[in-house]
Amino acid sequence: MMNKEKNVVSPSCKRWSYDDIKEANFMRFLLEDNALEIFLKNGTSVFLVFFNNDHVNAYKRLCSVVSSLKGRVETVLNVRKAATVEKTALIKWQRGEISNFEYLMHLNTLAGRTYNDLMQYPVFPWIIADFESETLDLSSPATFRDLSKPMGAQNEKRKEKFIQRYNEVENNDGDLSAQCHYCTHYSSAIIVASYLVRMEPFSQTFLHLQGGSFDVPERMFHSIQNEWDSASKDNMSDVRELIPEFFYLPDFLVNSNQFDFGCMQDGTPLDDVVLPPWAKGDPQEFIRVHREALESDYVSARLHLWIDLIFGYKQQGPPAVEALNTFHPYFYTDKHDRASMKDPVMKSTVLGYISNFGQMPKQLFTKPHPSRTSHKGTAGKETSVSSQITPFFFKLDKLKPSAQAIKELTLGPVGQIVCREKDVLVVERNKLLIPPQWNTYFSWGSYDQTCSFGSYTVEKSFAVCESLSDWGCTVCAACPNNSTIITAGTSTVVCVWDVSISKDKLKHMRLKQTLYGHTDTVTCLIASEAHSVIISGSVDQTCILWDLEDLSYITQLPEHSSAVSALAINDLTGEIVSCAGTHLYLWTMKGQLLASLNTSCRPEGNILCCCFTQKYEWDPRNVIITGSADGIVRIWKTEYTRAQLPGHEECSVSQGHVLSSAPEEADSSSPKWERHLVLCRELNRNQAASRRRCKNIPAITALGISRKQQ
Repeated sequence: MMNKEKNVVSPSCKRWSYDDIKEANFMRFLLEDNALEIFLKNGTSVFLVFFNNDHVNAYKRLCSVVSSLKGRVETVLNVRKAATVEKTALIKWQRGEISNFEYLMHLNTLAGRTYNDLMQYPVFPWIIADFESETLDLSSPATFRDLSKPMGAQNEKRKEKFIQRYNEVENNDGDLSAQCHYCTHYSSAIIVASYLVRMEPFSQTFLHLQGGSFDVPERMFHSIQNEWDSASKDNMSDVRELIPEFFYLPDFLVNSNQFDFGCMQDGTPLDDVVLPPWAKGDPQEFIRVHREALESDYVSARLHLWIDLIFGYKQQGPPAVEALNTFHPYFYTDKHDRASMKDPVMKSTVLGYISNFGQMPKQLFTKPHPSRTSHKGTAGKETSVSSQITPFFFKLDKLKPSAQAIKELTLGPVGQIVCREKDVLVVERNKLLIPPQWNTYFSWGSYDQTCSFGSYTVEKSFAVCESLSDWGCTVCAACPNNSTIITAGTSTVVCVWDVSISKDKLKHMRLKQTLYGHTDTVTCLIASEAHSVIISGSVDQTCILWDLEDLSYITQLPEHSSAVSALAINDLTGEIVSCAGTHLYLWTMKGQLLASLNTSCRPEGNILCCCFTQKYEWDPRNVIITGSADGIVRIWKTEYTRAQLPGHEECSVSQGHVLSSAPEEADSSSPKWERHLVLCRELNRNQAASRRRCKNIPAITALGISRKQQ
């Protein structure tokens, strides 16, 4: 991609490998069909605008050289004409195989919404209408907004005013084409930038849109409650919906960059976003509960009604009029033909409207959208299909160790457990199975510092490599994909290797990058492609986060109580667990400590391995599992405890009970919530021995969770 920047003699250039391309879609930019959005396998995307309208030829070229796009050239014209919803995605959503969040993102993509264009940013609905209660009841209809109505019709008094506006234009002798309920839109560049103003680069985008300075503090995004009141009842010019970040990204609610937004009229500095009481003052808890509300049975049964308004048959025409869902004609980009857009005055006017106020997504449905499949539960209530799947951590009291071992190793303690759909794979310490097939292993730790590759099925190595010998004794390794292996050990250096294996033959193992930062032996490694991060733990009592793409330093987790012994990362939430001796730590991806606990007073309780359950990231019943040298598997959950004040008893609740202190704007002496790790269950093959803490029980050296977590 060539990027002709101002004041640059030669244009800058960026490159992406064809092998990294996963998908490519046609897009619009400034009302023209002139762009491509290319999705890469690492989760990022590239938005390419072709001012010479050569995007079709570029797409054809991609289809001829990119394996994932081959065979799609003949469908180019069909793709350009209309984005049609794949039946498979609809069926998966109806069956509960994909979440409400995933389905909404799918529809946004088909409708031409993209993270790469603030004027066409993905749009998500307001879900909750209760931002005042200390307890949020997700089984009560009063908790939720009416998904069958647009934001302009949530309040009866304001609804009547919009109807009056519509009728006044109808009875006017002026331009009838401007007849509409709303002259502003529910999604625009300034709305998106205002939501994300506390994060770069959106703070700079907001300043640019505002002429170089932040807005008046009262008009800035500063309170969830105020934003809801403005969009649902108070402001005739505000019918905004939400953006996806409200359901997965707590960072945008925190002024971590310490921007000076000024002070409110009462003198209160504008800083972090004020959260509703049920969020307990914790942005992560707000995101979790908000996502839980989006995935609730109540919303699942009614989400199709909101889809009708935004992407469906109520977006335009008589059904839109009846639903109080008509916007200014300039917002409907598909109504502007090429002839009208050749008029420079008209084009400038329309572009000004969509730049300032937004534009409609492509209409995907012309008939009512089907509802999500549901059936009657045991109590006679309608429940969505997805809520019928029962992960094991929903019923911890029923967990029992198996009578016999499912696998026995003769060459040493277990180092890794991989649970596939129909079987469980186990390898010894100093061995690592390579994804995604898991039928090849990488082995290290030999006396001559060499490493080897072998077949898991025949338990025989097929290649020996001396690449590691220059980097001291290898202690740990990680393998995020079949072309990358990460090693570290006594040299204190984290080495990233590019590996190529084909048909049980090692083509090459080349050093790609060395990462320096630790001052003592690196004891554990973990990598996440979902978050593009490598985490290393060391005897120097620190953990370092590295960027998996750029292979550069991100941040460091502060000093631990002793050498770091185990690491885990939650691919869904980004939370990190680190273990040092008997201490257990829970962190955010940005290095913020959420909770910590000394799990035992005995050295035999040292934690050797850990992992997360990762089913329904919004569910408060998800747990952290640790395995210790004393042979016990311990299961932990998070609880919020209200700080004890004089004359008050301490109150402790799990995440499932959404209680809260007073609102943030209340007196600073109001009670605060603190997050704690709490033991839920201990598992041991010999419960009697567990009670005696018998020293002969083998240590737990590896953990694995079944794919369905059932």
